[in-house]
Amino acid sequence: MRKPTKPPNAASTAKASVVRCAVYTRKSSEEGLEQSFNSLDAQREACEAYVASQKSEGWVVLPQMYDDGGISGGTMDRPALQRLLADIEAGLIDTVVVYKVDRLTRSLGDFAKIVEVFDAASVSFVSVTQSFNTTTSMGRLTLNMLLSFAQFEREVTGERIRDKIAASKAKGMWMGGRPPLGYEVRDRKLEIVEAEAETVRHIFTRYAELGSVLDLWDELAAAGISAKRHVSVAGNVTGGGTLGRGALYHLLQNRLYRGEIDHKGTIHPGEHEAIVGQDLWNRVQAVLAENRIERAVRSDAASPSLLAGLVRDEDGIPLTPTHANKKGRRYRYYVSHDLIAGRKSPAAAESAEQPRRRTSARRIPATDLENIVEGRLTEFLSDASVIDAVVAPRARDIDERQRLVARAGELAGAWTTLAPAEKVAIIHRLVKAIAVTMETVDITIGADAVLALARCRADRIAMPDRKSGRRALDEAEGETLTLTVPAMLKRVGMEMRHLVEAPRDRDARKPDRSLLRLLARAHRFRDLILRGDGQSIAELADETGVTRPYFSRIVRLGFLAPDITTAILDGRQPIDLSAKQLSITTDLAKDWSEQRRELGFG
Repeated sequence: MRKPTKPPNAASTAKASVVRCAVYTRKSSEEGLEQSFNSLDAQREACEAYVASQKSEGWVVLPQMYDDGGISGGTMDRPALQRLLADIEAGLIDTVVVYKVDRLTRSLGDFAKIVEVFDAASVSFVSVTQSFNTTTSMGRLTLNMLLSFAQFEREVTGERIRDKIAASKAKGMWMGGRPPLGYEVRDRKLEIVEAEAETVRHIFTRYAELGSVLDLWDELAAAGISAKRHVSVAGNVTGGGTLGRGALYHLLQNRLYRGEIDHKGTIHPGEHEAIVGQDLWNRVQAVLAENRIERAVRSDAASPSLLAGLVRDEDGIPLTPTHANKKGRRYRYYVSHDLIAGRKSPAAAESAEQPRRRTSARRIPATDLENIVEGRLTEFLSDASVIDAVVAPRARDIDERQRLVARAGELAGAWTTLAPAEKVAIIHRLVKAIAVTMETVDITIGADAVLALARCRADRIAMPDRKSGRRALDEAEGETLTLTVPAMLKRVGMEMRHLVEAPRDRDARKPDRSLLRLLARAHRFRDLILRGDGQSIAELADETGVTRPYFSRIVRLGFLAPDITTAILDGRQPIDLSAKQLSITTDLAKDWSEQRRELGFG
């Protein structure tokens, strides 16, 4: 008799669902990546073999490659990892397979973020050499423990490397990198290349004689003296070009040429020989120091930076004078020093996740800031009651008090006629610090300095104060006054820069040349339409050499409210109204009152 057949098991007969597996691989260093079969290939091969063993469960390897070569596991900023997370969020992956957990990340904090992305997309995580199931609490606990040890290992390794470098440099050992001009590395030690050493001595000697890096730069370029040429193990050639100004400054301050090793500001005797003698080194450093002081308060330039060395942002970071040249015109700025130097803020050293740029870093047009400071100082000096209140405790004689108050008023009245050197001298005598915040410019002045300035003879104001160092020490603890100017930092149009706007200075601003040119073009386009010869917009655009959409946008600006046009011609437009912003405005209202509201004219 035939046995009755059992009903089929649905679980055994149903086709296994497909599990899309993404293989992620990573290697910290670039060493060996050029080989035909490297560490990334080995990791991927092991992961693919594991996925193949789960074929009965429907596991398949996706063809996409997620390989990060030469990138540390201590950062999330990895191209392949970011692509992996993006594909997970897009629902393209079911399981992530790695060779070991620390290939995915060595940071416990980063792992928590990655797991959040996995959980949100219901994606599982598999380590080939370690058994994990991230859907269970025990699996998470085990994984977190391993990651904690991985992070600990990375931090300890970093500490060991740093300690090793510090100890080696303390012994004067060369710790790698490209050797500077004048040296080459033999048996892991710096040895002098005599031909290059002569060039280095020549550079030091000529700078000591010329006293100018610019003049030295021109002379070296004319003589065909070039930078050191480097050839890598792979045969790649770098360097060998003209020595730049920055490279010259670095060369002239490089203590390797004195046979020393610098480690974080601490100088150690080196194992290598010196190229530059002590006397020549001292002369060069003295000239560099003198030039640094001169640049800080340069007053003999055509457009001197009046506030150099005085301005700081909200975080106390100095704002350094700098400039840019565009179409033959010079634009001066005060820029937070870390924006120029490319450094992180002090707090960034404690937080690797902090953005590189501080939100309070500033780039402020020099003229705007100088106008505010000059205006507030002259207002202060011309206020007889305020000056008398400062002078009274320091000058008991009534006649002298009157003379000092009158003298301060004279300086304020003659300010616009003073030479740049005199303005710099007065500002640097009076002002201790200038702080630029989002809403104010705070000018701190010394009360004793007001008295000293009023007593100074007119013909001696611009003369250097030989006792300035001593005076600074004497007045460091003296009484100070803070003059606060309400001002707002704003971005202009699409440009990533800051401007300072102060209500008292709106009428003093110069007209914006870009806006003037835009209005002139708009009125020319308008006149072409009003001449009434029957030409179409397209024909007029061709005649003026512009596109039809551009002609249509710009011609509307010829019909702005008369008071708006007059304000722009006088430089009284809102500070955040730029030519670029106005030129791309496509829905400009026809009603004049609406125009004023949309463009910020009240």
